[in-house]
Amino acid sequence: MNTIFVLNGPNLNLLGKREPGIYGGKTLADIEGDCRKNAEALGLAIEFRQSNHEGNLVDWIHEAADKAVGVVLNAGAYTHTSIAIHDAIRATAPLPVVEVHLSNIHAREPFRHVSMVAPVAVGMICGFGPLGYTMALQALAARL
Repeated sequence: MNTIFVLNGPNLNLLGKREPGIYGGKTLADIEGDCRKNAEALGLAIEFRQSNHEGNLVDWIHEAADKAVGVVLNAGAYTHTSIAIHDAIRATAPLPVVEVHLSNIHAREPFRHVSMVAPVAVGMICGFGPLGYTMALQALAARL
């Protein structure tokens, strides 16, 4: 098994249209293509998903515990609010989760400075735009 789940939270389906000054011009489909290309080069397979619903993300984290060797997670706004996602990651340990954000959440509004995911993730990558996903895949590959 060499599958990585790449999970994306609310509003990421609007990438390319949504605040391009903050999130860039790539669509989520573009990012998925980059992830697939980079995963293949690393000898990994990916399961790429997006949902605007917190429960779906929780279910997918649970599923990843049985079907994946790691998770790349951009939980979007749920990063800052979701104890349920925190608990799902904690419950599926030792499955490694890398938290990703396109923007530098620490250089934005104060409410974005706190991550409920960070305490249970193996690491966080933020502020590098879509490259952050590739960096997360590389970090997981090196960890495996």
